[in-house]
Amino acid sequence: MTAPTGSTSGAPTRQGGPRRPRPQIVLEVLATSWVSPHLVRVRLGGDGMADFTNNEFTDRYVKIWFAKPELDLAPPYDVDALRERLDPADLPVTRTYTVRRVDPDHNWLEIDFVVHGDEGLAGPWARDAKRGDLLAFSGPGGAYRPDPEVDWHLLVGDESAQPAVTAAVEALPAGAVGVAVLEVGGPEEEVVISAPNGVHVQWVHRGGSLPGTTSVLADAVAALPWPDGRVQVFAHGERESMKALREVFKQRGVDRQALSLSGYWAYGRSEDRFQAEKREPIGQILD
Repeated sequence: MTAPTGSTSGAPTRQGGPRRPRPQIVLEVLATSWVSPHLVRVRLGGDGMADFTNNEFTDRYVKIWFAKPELDLAPPYDVDALRERLDPADLPVTRTYTVRRVDPDHNWLEIDFVVHGDEGLAGPWARDAKRGDLLAFSGPGGAYRPDPEVDWHLLVGDESAQPAVTAAVEALPAGAVGVAVLEVGGPEEEVVISAPNGVHVQWVHRGGSLPGTTSVLADAVAALPWPDGRVQVFAHGERESMKALREVFKQRGVDRQALSLSGYWAYGRSEDRFQAEKREPIGQILD
């Protein structure tokens, strides 16, 4: 699912000049599969995989370019040229998504998309994707990977962070100890996660409430037993939910250097507004 969206080509740099667009990798859809009622997995591959440089992060992400279907634009997108002939509202935009899995031996990668009807750009695209469709993105980036030296791991997220949390759980060594707490609508949204024997996966259901409108995730984490020893925390998801978790982690005395805490989206905000608010006090999660 989505991670924080990056800037589009041409955004100003700190020096005030235009930012050079990152190279776009173009892959083709190989297959799609429904992982849960609202989660579709898209497998991508093709010749463009030769341009994809994998990294060691379990939250590795790519910035996917989406264009309005009615414009019939073919990737890769020359945004500077398109800016000369299209209205700003018609330019391709980026959305950032976690790479769920990479298989270098078979030359493909997979990305999971949450689908809620016709809402947004990425979900409808993934829902309707068919073999041979093209997708352009830049990356990957990333910042987190499980530290094998800590005593235990805590991984927390909603649907937006589920791919990153799942990838991290599956990357843990066989002897790892920890807990993964994942918020979904109900039991029908739970998926199978291959966790080490010492890592417990706990699903939290918000029932009929909308995503981002309850405290169920922070409440579940606050109620967890807290083992002794050094913990490494990865917690990502809806912004206000992450702020509530911030207070839980403060109370537990989690070392800031062992904490990856970030908002991937904000309830009631468009993607563009959410990104703009990152520069405002409301958008700050950690000092």
